[in-house]
Amino acid sequence: MGTTSPDTLQSICLQYISCNLSKLCSEILVTGDGDYAESRLIFKNPDAIIHSDLAERLLTKLSENGNLTDTSLTLFANQCIMCLRRACIRNASLTSRGLRALACHQLIELDASGVQNVNVNDVIGALGEWTRKHIRSLNVSGCTFLNNSKFCIVISLPQLRNLRHLNVSYTEFGNNLGLEWVAEGLSHLESLDISGTLVYSIQPLLKLKPTLKSLCMFHTRVPEKDLIPVVLALDELRHLDISQDVHPMMDNHQNPSVNTLLEAHQSLPHLTSLDISGRDNVQDASLWSFIQQRTGLRFLGLTLTQGMVRTLQIPKEMCGEDLLINESNPDFPHDLKVTGHATEKQVEEALHCYGNRPNYVHKLLCSLFNMTLYLEKARPNIIKIILPEMKAHPHHLGVQMAASACLYNLTKHHLADSVHVSDLSVMVHLTLNAMETFPSQQQLQKNALLTLCSDRILQDVSFDRYRASKMVMDCLFVFDDAPMTRMSVAICSILAAKISTEQTTLLGTKRNMQKLLQIVKQKSDLLSVDITLKFTLSALWNLTDESPSTCAIFLNEGGLDLFIHILEIFPDQATLQTKVLGLINNIAEVKGQRNALLRGDFIEHCRTLLDSKQIEVSYFAAGIIAHLLNEGPKAWAPLPQALRLALQDSLHKNILAWKNPAGEMVAYRSFSPFFPLIKCDIAEVQLWSVWAMQHVCTKNASRYCPMLVQEGGQEILRDMIANRQVHDEVYQVAKSVLDTVDTNHSNSGT
Repeated sequence: MGTTSPDTLQSICLQYISCNLSKLCSEILVTGDGDYAESRLIFKNPDAIIHSDLAERLLTKLSENGNLTDTSLTLFANQCIMCLRRACIRNASLTSRGLRALACHQLIELDASGVQNVNVNDVIGALGEWTRKHIRSLNVSGCTFLNNSKFCIVISLPQLRNLRHLNVSYTEFGNNLGLEWVAEGLSHLESLDISGTLVYSIQPLLKLKPTLKSLCMFHTRVPEKDLIPVVLALDELRHLDISQDVHPMMDNHQNPSVNTLLEAHQSLPHLTSLDISGRDNVQDASLWSFIQQRTGLRFLGLTLTQGMVRTLQIPKEMCGEDLLINESNPDFPHDLKVTGHATEKQVEEALHCYGNRPNYVHKLLCSLFNMTLYLEKARPNIIKIILPEMKAHPHHLGVQMAASACLYNLTKHHLADSVHVSDLSVMVHLTLNAMETFPSQQQLQKNALLTLCSDRILQDVSFDRYRASKMVMDCLFVFDDAPMTRMSVAICSILAAKISTEQTTLLGTKRNMQKLLQIVKQKSDLLSVDITLKFTLSALWNLTDESPSTCAIFLNEGGLDLFIHILEIFPDQATLQTKVLGLINNIAEVKGQRNALLRGDFIEHCRTLLDSKQIEVSYFAAGIIAHLLNEGPKAWAPLPQALRLALQDSLHKNILAWKNPAGEMVAYRSFSPFFPLIKCDIAEVQLWSVWAMQHVCTKNASRYCPMLVQEGGQEILRDMIANRQVHDEVYQVAKSVLDTVDTNHSNSGT
């Protein structure tokens, strides 16, 4: 499958509005009853009117993003500007005052699942009279029915006489009187979800026998002997969910009577959907007979449903039967959707159905991990299925562990190239959340590092790189694991170059620098030139870039002696030499720290490396020398005067011999370190500076030409070449830089 489609323009706009209400709205005071004034949000544009569909989508987006509050809900308090028929306030933290914004709307659907700080009576009490008479669907799953006295009250529900669909799952709804009131008062009810409640008898539902078409009672306490007879009497049922949760502490070996339901072929004549997931002792003969008899069946939940191999008396997974997974089987039900964990199709269907069941999600993702181990083609569609589950269960270790492992399978190597950056951005955000929630879980942290350690993700995807850098760096202190160390320093080496100078300074703490230098020392003691050493040197290089405080820490922690030692023990390793000299060049850029470099042994190394056949090595050696020469004769007093003059000659000779390499050799955050060199009266120092400018401006004109202009470098170069005494070679290179900037300016049309 190819790259997934980007978000629609409408979705992007709604996301922006949801996250930027303060920019688009004003807060006003509105006088209500009794001269009480309350604040309300209104759009700054007085002509803004949002039609019903968009208003409903915006409300849902605010809810999804966690931006729905008493204040933001007041934006919907004027139905002339935004009219709602369907309202979603899921998981919002609200008060009765905020809920009053719903009173003006004529709602036919309300999703208030997971709403906090108010109870169900508060929600229903906030609805307008028209809504209470006409609302057809109410979801208060996960809400509370308790009042201030901790007494469970459901008296408000029967007010909704025309209600067709009610979801009270995972609430205190459960005393027999509550179900009696609902069955008595809501005579038109077609759909009821009492999953996870304390209901222990469903006998009152017989009063809804003429209308009830859908009944969900996952993980309830209704005894089997009472459950099946009532269910079989509900003739109008189309959908029935009597699945059970899966938990190590639960004993599910108590429900053989589910076979009674499967064998009752004359009952439930309209049934098209049955969920018996999580149950055991299911007789295969009963199940196969049920499937064959129910030709209208379109859905069958068999996730973690166990039967029994009679001859061996051992359990078996019912979803893995050949009849259900082998499409060439003559009895294979092609029109039947099955949830399970035997095939990818079953797992996808199960994740779609059971997103609110963390134990199910964990088991399903474990199965999905095995199915995606050896992918050859990208599967962005599976990523889109996993991400909502990861978001929905942030504190469930099993879900986060399995999800992070699956995401690595789905994005490793080249697979990430075919996933849209918006999906990868969400994936990285959720991965960082998991790392933050479970900092000591080694396998989860390793899964996260494996996922993040991707060129596609690190280079192209938008995410909080500073946050990622901090957490990746923390892994170095928590886990003594060579692969994790390698990945951590690799990720940090790349991200450190992509965060701001302020953030690199925050990241380059004494603690972090000591750890990175410790890794370098361990590798140098072992004479080990491996990828970990190279990435660690890169990380140190990027952390010291334009960060004087981090450079000072490097020097104080003995970094210079360690790096000189590396130059001595690895004389033929041009890659290491480049990284070592690149970092020391950062120090040389800092006035006040250059004196630390004015030592004979180090300068001799630089002088030798000026003649390197590798231009990168020669370039950085020349840069260090140029910065040191700019210190002036007084700073060089402890060293032989002849050495300083010899370095000038070597610098001149080498720079003239360089050929501009094919690719970009170096990256700079700004040109500010070059400006003091341009103003230096030593021609060789000026020459290195303008050559460096020419290199980056010709290799990456779109980035560096505007940067040079913005930072005033163009004027500095013009002033320099206007000076009749400037060296001819310096003049020619500087003129070339200005021509490149002018050409880029013309081509960009700015």
